[in-house]
Formats: sequence, structure tokens, C-alpha cells
Amino acid sequence: MFSIVPIPAFSDNYIWCLIDHDTNLAAIVDPGQSEPVERFLTENGLTLDVILITHHHPDHVGGVADLERKYRPKEIYGPKDSPFDGISKPLLEGDTVTWQHITFSVLEVPGHTLDHIAYISEQNVTDDAPALFCGDTLFACGCGRLFEGTPVQMRQSLAKLRGLPPNTRVYCAHEYTLANLRFSRDLLPDDDGLEAFEAACKQKRENGEPTLPTTLEEELALNPFLRWDDDAVAQAVGKRGVDVDGEFSGEDRVFAQVRRAKDTF
Repeated sequence: MFSIVPIPAFSDNYIWCLIDHDTNLAAIVDPGQSEPVERFLTENGLTLDVILITHHHPDHVGGVADLERKYRPKEIYGPKDSPFDGISKPLLEGDTVTWQHITFSVLEVPGHTLDHIAYISEQNVTDDAPALFCGDTLFACGCGRLFEGTPVQMRQSLAKLRGLPPNTRVYCAHEYTLANLRFSRDLLPDDDGLEAFEAACKQKRENGEPTLPTTLEEELALNPFLRWDDDAVAQAVGKRGVDVDGEFSGEDRVFAQVRRAKDTF
């Protein structure tokens, strides 16, 4: 039996903990801080077995060194050619990671950073659904800022995620949902689906609950960063006259305009 639990860190990060309840072993995804992970493991009687890294930013790898010293995990998985040098098992697209009979396929998803990867389970993990650990590439109703990549790279990366099974549960790394929804609702004020989703997410936060994970099906229907071929989104950014740098056309241009509109929102 497996479960996936968010460990809050910093002001809005989630460090995801994948737990095998038969063995009390844990896999930790993107530990930006060590202290909350250590506390969670101790309180729940868990042993850290492996660490999975999506990209090199400090709020995703800052706790790795301390966790390695204390727990000596079997492997620290992460992207090949990453600026972060604490990876013991570097990964490329097409590689797989198997942990406790769960196999994850690796996808290269550059855009937020050039080394960014995502992990998608090849079988159902919890709630009869695949699990996607996507770091800062895809958020609930949002996507990561383009610190290193281009809009074309990011749209191509998101297109890979868009093609995953609709019931995939999306375990992204930040509680940005309400902020992303404020932008999405401003861009698409007549979208009834966004209005209902915002109300549900507000209720979760008022109850002290995370808004994550979402499902890919929800993101396909609601997230403007995945709707570059939706006329409503294209018309919305067109009416705003969003200007983008570079030579973009078609779907790349729509995506670049949405990203630019969010950056200046």
C-alpha cells in the first residue's frame, strides 16, 4: 500500500513523500529543506530510502546534503548535466526509476530551467491513478516562469505532459493555485469551470488543506497555459494586445502571450 503526502516547506513549497506502508520506506521528491523532512520521517516512523530531484533550484535541492549525511539514501536521482552536483544517478529522457515495485519514466521538460525533468509512474499508485512529479514545470492553473528556457521549449515540454493519461494526478511543488486562479479568472472571466474550481480551492485553503494534487483532466480543461489551441484563450490574449519578444507564430505565440501576460499581471 502506497500513499503520497505533502510536507510543507518554506512559505509555499511542497516536498512530496511517497510512502510504502508495508516497509515504512519513503521516497522524497525535491527536498528544499531538510528539517521538515526529518521531522516528518521521525513522527511517522519512516526510513528515507531514495531522493528524486526535478531541477537544480535551491528550494528543491537545499536539503539534500543534510539528508544524505543523516540517512545515507540508496540513490539520489536527478537530471543529467545539472548544475546541482549532489546527484548519484543522473537521468535522461527514456530512463526509468523503479522504487518498491513502482516504475517511473523520466521526461525531459526544459523551460523553467534547462535541466528540468519530470517523473511519471507507469502504473497506478494511489486512487487508481498514475502520479506525475513535475516540479515547477506545471502548476495548478499555471506553469513555471522561464528562467532559463524559451517559450517554445516550455510549450513543447508542457505538450509532453498534456499527452499523459487524463486521470494522472499532478504533484507539483508549490501552493500557487489561488494566485494562478486570480490571473486565469482575470484572463477568462466568463469561464464557469474556472469559477467553480476557484471556489473549491478557496474552501480547501480555508480548511487548511492543500489544493494539490490536481488531475491532468482538470488542467486540460482549466489551465490557460495548456490551452494554446483554445480559441477563447487566443482571443483573450489577442484582445489585450500582449506583445512578446522573438519570432513566434501559431500555438507558440499564444503560449508566449499567456506567459507574458502572467509575468506582468
